[in-house]
Amino acid sequence: MFAQFAAVAKAMAHEHRLELLELVAQGERSVENLAERSGITIANASQHLQHLRRAGLVAARRQGKFALYRLADDSVLAMLAAMRKVAERNIGEVDRILRAYSDASDNLSPMSRAELMGKLEKGAVTVLDVRPEDEYAAGHLPGARNLPLDQISREAPKLGRDDEIVAYCRGPYCILSFEAVAELRKAGFNARRMEDGFPEWKAAGLPVEKGAGSRAS
Repeated sequence: MFAQFAAVAKAMAHEHRLELLELVAQGERSVENLAERSGITIANASQHLQHLRRAGLVAARRQGKFALYRLADDSVLAMLAAMRKVAERNIGEVDRILRAYSDASDNLSPMSRAELMGKLEKGAVTVLDVRPEDEYAAGHLPGARNLPLDQISREAPKLGRDDEIVAYCRGPYCILSFEAVAELRKAGFNARRMEDGFPEWKAAGLPVEKGAGSRAS
C-alpha cells in the first residue's frame, strides 16, 4: 500500500505536473492547449500527463485526433490544497515567497468563499473572472463577468465606481487575480481577490455557470 501511495506522490513530484493539474482543474483541455498555457512543448506536456494519468490523478478521452484531459475527481484538489498548507507552514522559502508577493500586491485579506457567496446572494458585489475566455466558458461563478488581465486597463472604466469588486482566477497562487486587483486599485476601484480559485469553488459544491456568459464590456 505504501508503495502505491508513493507512486501517486512521485507522479506529482514535478513543478510542470503541478501546473498542469491546476490548468486541467479549470476544465477539460487538449494536450496542445495545456502545452501552450504552461509554456512547455507538446511532447513534454504529453509525457507529464501520462505520468499523472497512470497515477490516477487525471483522466482522458479521445475526441477525433485530440486527447482531452480532466481531473480524475475533486479529491485531487483536496490533496493539492493539503500539500500547499504543509509547504506554507513548514518550508520557510515558501512562506517567504508568499509573504513577499502578497505584501507587495495585496494588502487586504482575500475574501473567503462563504463571504463572497453571501455578497452574491445580496447582489452586493461585482465578480470578475480574470482567466482566459475559454476557461471562463468552461465554468465560472454565477453572474461573474469575464475580464482577462490584459483587458483590464481598457475595460475597467466601464465598471461601476461604487461597486465592490472581487477578482478570482485559477487558484490561491494564481498571479492573475493579484495583478488584476492591483490594476483595479490603481484605477481607484474598491477591489479584493477571492482566497482561492474556480476549481476550489466548484469542488466545495457551490453554484457554477457555464458558457460565454457575461463580458465585462
